[in-house]
Amino acid sequence: MTVTSRAAAICEAIEHGPPAWRALDVTVIPGISAMLAVAARAGAPLGHDFCALSLSDNLKPWNVIEQRLDAAATTGFVIAFYNPVSRARPWQLASAFERLRRHLPGTTPVIFGRAVGRAEETIDVTSLDVADASAADMATLVIVGSRATRVIARPGRPLVYTPRAATEASA
Repeated sequence: MTVTSRAAAICEAIEHGPPAWRALDVTVIPGISAMLAVAARAGAPLGHDFCALSLSDNLKPWNVIEQRLDAAATTGFVIAFYNPVSRARPWQLASAFERLRRHLPGTTPVIFGRAVGRAEETIDVTSLDVADASAADMATLVIVGSRATRVIARPGRPLVYTPRAATEASA
């Protein structure tokens, strides 16, 4: 489930469909998005300001995605990537990482959450300087921290969080 497109696709169909569709009884039921599920498994990387960005250029041009990457990285947002890769777009996550490396330190935490909530769930925490796009597929949600995001080393998986208070250096 994603926050970004399922209900919106239905609304778009109703808006552009036959007039009778406007009378349909539609209920949008909230659920746990992949972004929130991965964040909960990792700790609290979305503890401060964050954004969700699809890396799919099916409905928007790649240059718009690049502008949004630059804006998010330079203004201190943690970024959750939906649709990080596909067979048709295997290059975009690597390109996004390269673009973010222009703005963020190599030590910035990156979380790969795959199939969260399912038997094959994996959570991997790495840093932006070594983040490998080949670790993701369409079942993966990728979270890139901000300058303020921290990693607490501990037995098992590290705990990743972004402090609630913003400072000028981390904003």
